[in-house]
Amino acid sequence: MFQKRSKLDSLQLIILGILLGLMAAGTVLIVAAPPRGVPVSLAPMPTQQPIIIHVEGAIAAPGVYSLPPGSRVVDAIEAAGGVLENTNYQSTNLARLIYDGDQIYIPENTSNQSDIGLSTPSDQESEHQYLEQVTYPININTAQASDLETLPGIGPQKALDIIAYREENGPFIQLEDIIKVNGIAEGTLSQIQELITVGP
Repeated sequence: MFQKRSKLDSLQLIILGILLGLMAAGTVLIVAAPPRGVPVSLAPMPTQQPIIIHVEGAIAAPGVYSLPPGSRVVDAIEAAGGVLENTNYQSTNLARLIYDGDQIYIPENTSNQSDIGLSTPSDQESEHQYLEQVTYPININTAQASDLETLPGIGPQKALDIIAYREENGPFIQLEDIIKVNGIAEGTLSQIQELITVGP
């Protein structure tokens, strides 16, 4: 009887040892197992690219400048050294937002050009007669380069680009199509949209 009980106790101890071993092995496997799921990595904050604009006209240092996004016309003028004394910019919206690729032109005060020797009276008279011949709005589908150059922000090169674009792609269907021309951005469109048309 005593011998039989001892065998039972030994068997129970063996089973208990096996169970403890299995539990220990399971604990080790759980601890050593790699973490599940995909780790979350935070992307860096996007860096805003500067805008590149062209400032010319009656300013201290005409040229191409890099400004932070959200800049306005007044910021571009300050970056270019400010306006000159013989400047007529009362009609310029200094608070207007500027965009990448914009050209900002500050006109000179032509009322006293003969006094400061910038042009002869005959030059002023011929220029005045030419401006009288230009009627607005200008049809960008038929206008010549000389007419397109009278638009704010459209110089000789952009006028030629407009003509080249319509010759290659056909007439402009709507005013907004002009920003498809290389070098003309939304800011330029906002300056000239009241002065242009695509015709009937």
